[in-house]
Amino acid sequence: MHYKNAMIYTSRFRFEPGAFSVENGRFSNVLGEAAPDAIDLEGAYVIPGLIDIHTHGNSGFDFSDGSDEGMYVMAQYLASVGVTSFAPTSLTLPYDQLAAAYDTALRLREKAPADAAAIRGIHMEGPFFSAKKKGAQNGEYLRNPDYEAFHGLNTRCGNLIKIVDVAPELPGAVEFISKASKDCTVSLAHTDTDYEAAIRAIDAGATHITHLYNGMNPFHHRSPGLIAAGAESEQVSAELISDGLHSHPAAVRFAFHVFGGARMVLISDSLRCCGMPDGELELGGQKAYLSGGVARLADGTIAGSATNVYECMLRAISFGVSREDAVRAATWNPARQLGCLKDVGSIENGKQADFIVCDANLNRKEVYLRGKRL
Repeated sequence: MHYKNAMIYTSRFRFEPGAFSVENGRFSNVLGEAAPDAIDLEGAYVIPGLIDIHTHGNSGFDFSDGSDEGMYVMAQYLASVGVTSFAPTSLTLPYDQLAAAYDTALRLREKAPADAAAIRGIHMEGPFFSAKKKGAQNGEYLRNPDYEAFHGLNTRCGNLIKIVDVAPELPGAVEFISKASKDCTVSLAHTDTDYEAAIRAIDAGATHITHLYNGMNPFHHRSPGLIAAGAESEQVSAELISDGLHSHPAAVRFAFHVFGGARMVLISDSLRCCGMPDGELELGGQKAYLSGGVARLADGTIAGSATNVYECMLRAISFGVSREDAVRAATWNPARQLGCLKDVGSIENGKQADFIVCDANLNRKEVYLRGKRL
């Protein structure tokens, strides 16, 4: 298929007018001369399919359930809202439950159903966390960093773990980071760390921060902590839940200002309640409740979100983040962190033709997976 008269979000991180084609599920002729039989998109905006590197669940299912049906339903939902690639994210649980969940990710990746978002890796969130900053993670299953346990799980799922989280102040964390960073992206998360320990972790190979602001000490001028350590380390990217609930709109703008559009990664951190009505839900063996769009444990601790990363992108724009930076933070940057930028994350010749046709405000009009409209 051939398309013309589009405002294409290009790998130069800006919208440019032009044409593009799709051949055998791949982009071609991007910004080339329009084919005679090209479909006229009449100035519509075209962006790459979004990528969520931190999503636990939706539609009543959670990745950690270890359900094949659940994985498929979750991936279908994501595709329907324009999230065409994702990294299902596990909770802090016993290793045998994690292994069972990771098996489902591997099976869905191998099947690659045409109507579902593609699994680009697994995000292992826990169990290597600080009890002080566990947030909504289940404290019963917290563990000190254990490279052998991580390596065993990763080997079992065909090296599908692309991000592993760790609190850098825990015993053995620096050694763990040094080893694990050779296998995947290491992210700092759910941590009581000070600035100095954070810098040691970054020097050891950590290049990511999980849900900035949440699960860590706030910035203080005499105790700057992880936020400052990450911001001044150019190799470090930071996730952000820009749903307007986990971080104030001013904090969203501040993060993009300090880290820059090249290092921000928008995520949903969505739970099984995403796409569901208010009510009770299960979260890593704990009861939680969704009310008014906010999910909390029984003690009031805020948990993950009830939204998707496409909505988070739109909200970031409404908070004052530029369209160009918001799209980059939901496409190119997450693809880089998952190590799949050669295949997805931008509209470039040869890459998989996952894209969304939008209006000028980036509201979805049509979603395409591998060049085929959903």
